[in-house]
Amino acid sequence: MVCAKCEKLLSKAATPDPYRNRNAAGMLKGSGPSALSKTGRSPSVVGASRKVGENKLLSKSNRFSPLGVQCKLCKQRVTQEKAQYCQACAYKKGLCAICGKQILDTSRYKQSS
Repeated sequence: MVCAKCEKLLSKAATPDPYRNRNAAGMLKGSGPSALSKTGRSPSVVGASRKVGENKLLSKSNRFSPLGVQCKLCKQRVTQEKAQYCQACAYKKGLCAICGKQILDTSRYKQSS
């Protein structure tokens, strides 16, 4: 669980969803296949900002760190990027997993320890 401020920091998928961009580009307006380029992709999917044929998982910005980040409470490896707490500890304490801000009152919850 994350707060509204940290929601934009959540990691994205390695590849964009081509159907979402295609529908947003005008497929819902009835423009049909004419909105597609010669390669069959939506023009918004193939942008000038990314390299064609680049492996997104191996690029410098998203490189895998074998040591990773550990949860502050249980020292378990955290799966979410930029997170300080694992999802289990964040839910038990009612904290935002990224910034650690209290977002949920768990005082009346019956949770196992």
